[in-house]
Amino acid sequence: MITISASRLQSRIEALARFGALPGAGVTRPCWSPQHEEARAWLAGELSAAGLETWVDRAGNVFGALGLRAFGADAPAVLTGSHIDTVPEGRYGSLFGSRAFCGRLDLTRVEAMAAVDGERLVDAMARAGFDARRVAEAQAPAGAVAAYVELHIEQGPRLEEAGIPIGVVDSIVGVRRTRVAFVGQADHAGTTPMERRRDGFLGAAEYALKARDLVVKHGGGKSVTNIGVVRVHPGVTNIVPARGELVHEMRGPDAETLARLDRRAVALARSVARRRGLEVEIQPMSATTPAGCSARVQEAIERACSALGLRSTRLHSAAGHDAQNLAAITDAGMIFIPSKGGRSHRVDETSDWDAIERGANVLLHTLLSLAA
Repeated sequence: MITISASRLQSRIEALARFGALPGAGVTRPCWSPQHEEARAWLAGELSAAGLETWVDRAGNVFGALGLRAFGADAPAVLTGSHIDTVPEGRYGSLFGSRAFCGRLDLTRVEAMAAVDGERLVDAMARAGFDARRVAEAQAPAGAVAAYVELHIEQGPRLEEAGIPIGVVDSIVGVRRTRVAFVGQADHAGTTPMERRRDGFLGAAEYALKARDLVVKHGGGKSVTNIGVVRVHPGVTNIVPARGELVHEMRGPDAETLARLDRRAVALARSVARRRGLEVEIQPMSATTPAGCSARVQEAIERACSALGLRSTRLHSAAGHDAQNLAAITDAGMIFIPSKGGRSHRVDETSDWDAIERGANVLLHTLLSLAA
């Protein structure tokens, strides 16, 4: 049975990790950064050296193909891949490349897209040699992709704890991010009586706790929530905060549940503001829709596992992935391998090399099956 070269795969993964490597451990490689562009050039070189027809589209996606030089409905391609940028994710909109490829970018917003530090997408792309105003040209023609399969670490503990080497993803969560700001009044922190304070931070803090309870109680057991960004203004020890701002994220595999949680979170923010005598600003930032994975692809993954003598289980992905964009235009699916300790989005995130080899072989035979 044909198998991948584990030593070559490890060598390439380690080579890619050098671009943006941090002292000690970890990698930071934001999209369009110099480190990312060096990695993009390296990847294109590896594809070309392997004998693949190689090209880069207007959104910066790198392709290597056997038997074709461009996408077209006359020769639908079986596709695999992922992104090579690293967290902090969503610098200019999460999964930018696959959204452009699948025609899921809001082109009216491209000019306004900016990173947290204020750098505009159009400027970052221009620095890297791309024109953001032409990203629409990256959209694949209808019918050009026969199937898509993505191999990824689970980024959670389920596979490792169950002792199962392969996860067959049946659905991918939708993600909603909202900026919520509670606006009160700045006052002297010593001389203003407690009962007269309109503390914006306390509004944000109350909302954060109650929003968590909301998702735990009404999220159907699979929805999760996080508040990873909090800002207090003016941010001085002797001034009552005039403004408490946070970014609230909710994720879930069921679209109806996620929409209902979003409505209830908005109502909660307004209720907290009224009770505390505050104003509240609610600004939706991004929203992706949960995506189901193709039964055809799931079955192909399971056949590959059976042929390789590997146990597998079906599970949903609790993180967003390029596959959910591809699911809008073709049969798409994902293969998960265990994450050591369930760790992810931290410098000690890792998977065993044996697990990586197993996942790559499942991917290989899944692709061969789908292309047959």
